[in-house]
Amino acid sequence: MLNGHLPPQTGSQKTSLCMVLSLWMLVSPVCTAPVHAQALNVRLLYVGKENSPAYLGVQQGLNEAKLQGQFLGQTYSVETLAPEALARADLAPYAAVLADVEAGALRLLAGKAAGSPVFNLRSEDDALRSDCIPNLLHVVPSARMKQDAVAQWRVRHPSAEVVASAWHPDFLKFAGRDLNKRFRAAFGVGMNESAWAGWASVKMSSDTIAREGLGEPPALLESLKIGLVFDGQKGLELDFRETGQLRQPLLLVEGGKIVGEAPVRGVAESDDALDSLGLVNCKND
Repeated sequence: MLNGHLPPQTGSQKTSLCMVLSLWMLVSPVCTAPVHAQALNVRLLYVGKENSPAYLGVQQGLNEAKLQGQFLGQTYSVETLAPEALARADLAPYAAVLADVEAGALRLLAGKAAGSPVFNLRSEDDALRSDCIPNLLHVVPSARMKQDAVAQWRVRHPSAEVVASAWHPDFLKFAGRDLNKRFRAAFGVGMNESAWAGWASVKMSSDTIAREGLGEPPALLESLKIGLVFDGQKGLELDFRETGQLRQPLLLVEGGKIVGEAPVRGVAESDDALDSLGLVNCKND
């Protein structure tokens, strides 16, 4: 849960703070809106196995959130819950839940944490998206998104044997090189899709809290769904569809190497090319 507050800063203090944060973080655009320097204690809950790629990504995001929080009087912590303990867990104290679990457990989590953001770090299940569960935010791409990305690539490269992914440890563009270097330095392994999703879920939460000075999980959920400002080191401002899916470009990988990106230029048919990947609307729309 988030609690506590301090008086708002003056314009000059906000400017100075943004300059300091920019020098330190070089990641997401925290200072694109006025910074409300509220003293908050932000507790996050990770549900899943420790030392998985998603867990390491969450820890990377936590490290960066703590650094950012030093300038804002905000503290961040992540507690861990084993999936088998979920049924009897109290989720009320947490600002957000970061879930590296399968579809069934995600539905249970969303129900138990109604009104609070629940980040999906693993399941590609399309039914979860079409059901439009109000507090379920899918950071990992859906199966349909990946299928569409591969199909677009094969229009130009029919014999290609590519797979689509949200991230790759060799991605260099849009400060991706720096994120990959930080992650490898911290954990000794490359950042894969699951690790990126863990990092992104914490990062977009902490950036939103820093920017908006939010005090309760429902307000954080609303801001994430409606006013997200986050590029995830992908070069675009990403946001969530009504399905809860994060709209994002995907990398196309063949033989372990990045060979392209989707939406594929000249192939994707959409006013907004990102919407050529995956389900866009809820099943009842």
